[in-house]
Amino acid sequence: MTEPQASGATPRSCWAFLTKLIGHSPTTEREQDALDPTIYRFILRRSLKDQVIVVALTLASFPFLYLTLELPKTIVNHAIAGGAFPQVVLGIELDRIAYLATLCLIFLALVVLNGWFKFHINVMKGRLGERMLRRLRYDLYLRTLRFPLPYFTRISAGEIIAMITAELEPVAGFIGDSFALPIYQGGTLLTIGAFMFVQDPLLGLAAVSLYPAQAYVIPKLQRKVRQLGRRRVRRIRHLSNRIGDSIAARVEIRANDYAPYQLADIFTQLGEIYDIRYEIYRRKFLIKFLNNFLNQLTPFFFYLIGGYLVIVGRLSFGALVAILAAHKDLAAPWKELLDFYQDQQDVAIKYQQVVEQFEVPEMVGSKTLLERPASLPSLVGDLAVAGVSYRTSDGATRLEGIDFGIPQGGWVAAVGPGSGGRFELATLLARLDAPTSGRIELGSVDINAMPMSVTGRRIGYSGPTPYLLPGPLRDTLLMGLRHPKADSRPGPGRQEDWIDYEQAGIAGPSELAARMVEVLRRVDFDAEVYGFGLLGHLDPSRHAPEAPDKLVMARVRFNEELVRSGLTHLIDTWSAVRYNAQASVAENLLFGLPLGSTFETANLARQPYVRGLLDQVGLTQDLMLIGWHVAKTMVAMSAERQVDRELMKEFGIASAGDVASLRAILERADRVEPRAPASHTRERLLTLALRVVVGHHRFVTIDHNIQQRIVQARQSFAGNLPLSLRDAVAFFDPAQFNAAATIEDNVLFGKRAASDPDSHSRIQALISQVVDELDLRSLVIEVGLDYPVGAGGSRLSPGQRQKASLARALLKRPDLLVLNDATSTLDGRSRARVFEGLREEVRGQARTVFWSMQLTGLVRQFDRVLVIGEGRLIAQGPPDELMRPGATLAGLKGTE
Repeated sequence: MTEPQASGATPRSCWAFLTKLIGHSPTTEREQDALDPTIYRFILRRSLKDQVIVVALTLASFPFLYLTLELPKTIVNHAIAGGAFPQVVLGIELDRIAYLATLCLIFLALVVLNGWFKFHINVMKGRLGERMLRRLRYDLYLRTLRFPLPYFTRISAGEIIAMITAELEPVAGFIGDSFALPIYQGGTLLTIGAFMFVQDPLLGLAAVSLYPAQAYVIPKLQRKVRQLGRRRVRRIRHLSNRIGDSIAARVEIRANDYAPYQLADIFTQLGEIYDIRYEIYRRKFLIKFLNNFLNQLTPFFFYLIGGYLVIVGRLSFGALVAILAAHKDLAAPWKELLDFYQDQQDVAIKYQQVVEQFEVPEMVGSKTLLERPASLPSLVGDLAVAGVSYRTSDGATRLEGIDFGIPQGGWVAAVGPGSGGRFELATLLARLDAPTSGRIELGSVDINAMPMSVTGRRIGYSGPTPYLLPGPLRDTLLMGLRHPKADSRPGPGRQEDWIDYEQAGIAGPSELAARMVEVLRRVDFDAEVYGFGLLGHLDPSRHAPEAPDKLVMARVRFNEELVRSGLTHLIDTWSAVRYNAQASVAENLLFGLPLGSTFETANLARQPYVRGLLDQVGLTQDLMLIGWHVAKTMVAMSAERQVDRELMKEFGIASAGDVASLRAILERADRVEPRAPASHTRERLLTLALRVVVGHHRFVTIDHNIQQRIVQARQSFAGNLPLSLRDAVAFFDPAQFNAAATIEDNVLFGKRAASDPDSHSRIQALISQVVDELDLRSLVIEVGLDYPVGAGGSRLSPGQRQKASLARALLKRPDLLVLNDATSTLDGRSRARVFEGLREEVRGQARTVFWSMQLTGLVRQFDRVLVIGEGRLIAQGPPDELMRPGATLAGLKGTE
């Protein structure tokens, strides 16, 4: 089967290939569920046709190789030393010179032809090896997705990553060489050896006499090197796991002064790896020494025996020259064969180690994971749990004989100790794991008998510690809606769209943003995403065309409200003819925001156009003096113990780490006035001055005269800006939207006053008022959806991650919603708002909710409560009945 090419491959084209792969033969399930036991089995099953082509091309090259060896003897014996001329070639008489030239041109053509063969064979081998490596890595990644979830608690993620990536890297080269290299190099060896025997059997025997000894001794020595190599791989893998653990436990290491012990442990492991690698080097170079010594014995026999045969007239001089030339080419294929044998053993063992690691019992079947039914069945109906037990792989019982039912549309809470089994019960209902025995039916359908394409859409799940994939928040929410479509095929001019709008309950892309905003409101996450949006940037190409104009309108309304409320002192508005005391010197000079790095503050002092402008308007010396005073102040402040790093950071001009370099600048420059410092010093001083904010850095004085000259320079900066730099700045314009500014800055069109401690809350309230008045809140939230969540959601708080996970589960409108301590990090008020939002979301719909949770006041609002403890269902019934005096939950009061 032809695989999708790497170039131009798209997610949908790869999915189309995978779909064909799943259904291409009746044995597909067996093929997908078992890795090939040996590397050669994998090669033959996946690339037999390509291997045959490479081998055929290799065999076709041998006759030309032999002619390349034969022709030099003909040139020496006939064209140079021969006497019978003229010679007839293809009916043409040639004298000695013409005959020599003809033979040399034929020799050159053979050299080119042999090079052509080598080039194409090597390219085909490389392409084949990389394609098979891509396939093997893909198969292993697919198996990773099929691992039972408890398996990940017993193996490090770093170990899996290392095996799929770095440890398989040598496999690519070997797969391409697996048949072609031994045939090509072995054939080359036989061709050269045959040529030598044809010239003289004795010399031919001398040429190959030492190869049996090498073939016996060298592999034995290499075997020990391979064993050391396997030990090295295991130690490296263990080291990578320990480093990963150290990173994950970074807080605990610092909190417990555990760094010295960790360093000692890592140093010990590094020492073990060093010893292994040193022994490998010793043995490898011993092998190389023996190999080279044995190879050099052969020329000794040639010179001795061949010279004797030439002297006594039994061998021509041309034949001896040809044999010597051929022997020079004999060493390379022999060395390649020895190296191939070593690589073959290494790769075979490495492949077997990987296969053993990825042959995990109780894996999810490939069809279960990937099969897509022609139509998506509904799982609407009653939930029935019958005789469900669950045991871990080590035999520990987590659940035993659980029986209960939930009518369609019911709300059920499971309470009890966290270790009592309710957590595991929730994961079984969400089909994240399979019960050891018993059945879980939803709408009379056994959920564990359905493909995950059905349960993954019809069942929603949110757990206590959700992991969010890196990327914008939008992608996190859309994870449950992105599925391949059977009725859509990629083609020229078509955009791939994996989103299932019908599952989200909307007609198409135009309604998606509004639906996402609605879901965020349901889980009490809209206000926080709104905050992300205020600090985000509006991309006019992705939002409604009128959005920029609406933000300009919001700017006007905000300014009107400032005036009406008497709060104009809170914002220093941008004005083309006035210096903004709340902005830096750089911002005042540009009167805009940099697009790219050209005019960033850190680069301004070295930018030729800016430096020329400052010299032209006479600001260079003034700004350098300001920078000089800033440097002196920073150095002096750092010498005072009461000034810490946080205060230095608050000033925003220089960090505590810059103090040493600033001190050196002060020592090198003029101690009174830095009139002519070196270029580097000049740039540093100018940069310090460009960062000064008059309204914030009160220890620096920029008088009115300098401020006015900066305003004048601003006009020259914009008016004379070269055409090539026009796109590097987004200038401020009260009537225009600024794409480089955040939404909040577009509305403010100015800088906050630093002197008023309440300015932030009062301004935010005013912005919110204007945003709601102009119906812009949804737009701001849409922009907030572009907020990058970071690795694992690290840029979000634990509560925000839980809300994002809840929103993701709700967005796909599941028939069964399983919540597993899904609000454990939220406070009681926020948890209550989430609960009400969920009630509002499913009101009037036949959606069942199962919520595993700690006992709180919310339990009373469920239709039914299950009490799970020690792996058993202790009690079930209406919450009022279970909480009445003397009942199971009596005495356990809610926390809300």
